[in-house]
Amino acid sequence: MNHDSEHLRLLSIFHYVVSAWAGLFAFFPLLYAGMGSFFIYAAHHDHAQAGREAPPEVLGWIFVVFGCAFFLIGLAVALCILLSGRALARRNRYWFVFVVGCIECLFMPFGTILGVFTLIILSRESVKMLFFPERAAGSSQTTAFDEGA
Repeated sequence: MNHDSEHLRLLSIFHYVVSAWAGLFAFFPLLYAGMGSFFIYAAHHDHAQAGREAPPEVLGWIFVVFGCAFFLIGLAVALCILLSGRALARRNRYWFVFVVGCIECLFMPFGTILGVFTLIILSRESVKMLFFPERAAGSSQTTAFDEGA
C-alpha cells in the first residue's frame, strides 16, 4: 500500500506539471485568432488606392472562430488534467481520473507517457481499494462471513 500511495502522489504531481504545459500550449491558437482579426481589419480598409486586393473577410472570421475554439478546448483539457491531479491526491473520482488518463494518451509525448502510467497504476486492485475504501471493507466482511458459514 505504501508504494501505491507514493505512486499516486507522484502521478498527482506529474498531472499538475502536464496541466501547466497544456495550459501554456493552449494559448498558441490565439495567434491564429489574432491573424484572423488582422484579416478582418484589412478587409474593412480601402486597399484600392494602393493597388492591392484585400483578403476576404470570411477567411478572417474562420481564423478567429477556430483559434478561439481551440484555445477554449485547450484550456478545458488543461483544467481536466489539473482536476485529475487533484482527484489523485485526494483519492476520489476514480472514473474521472481514468477517463482523463485515456484522453491524455492522445497528446504526444508527455500526455501519452502520463496517461499510460496513470492507466497502469489505476488498474491495480490495491489502488482501487484506496479509491473505494467502502468496497474494501464490504468485501472483507463478506469474505469473513462466507468463510464462517
